[in-house]
Amino acid sequence: MFTPKIVRVTAISCSTWIVIGYVLRIFWFAMLLYALVSWVPSLQGRWSVYLARIVEPVLMPVRRIIPPIGGLDLSFLVVILLVGWILRSLPPAYCYY
Repeated sequence: MFTPKIVRVTAISCSTWIVIGYVLRIFWFAMLLYALVSWVPSLQGRWSVYLARIVEPVLMPVRRIIPPIGGLDLSFLVVILLVGWILRSLPPAYCYY
């Protein structure tokens, strides 16, 4: 009979997942802010250049696969949905020992 192995979550791995979750949430909000700035040009400033440096390296490889169609950038939608899916797939922010 097959008995599954029980994997014990350590404090280090729990902390790692929590940090990954925070980084992905910050990136997700940066993506939303980047979209808002691209739609409302009056919000652009020096800070939007730094925001583009965070977001664009992730969007560029996706744009090579899915080019903009009729002025609509689908790569943004793909990345934001993928990050949201990863966030939902992460273990919860609390861990049991």
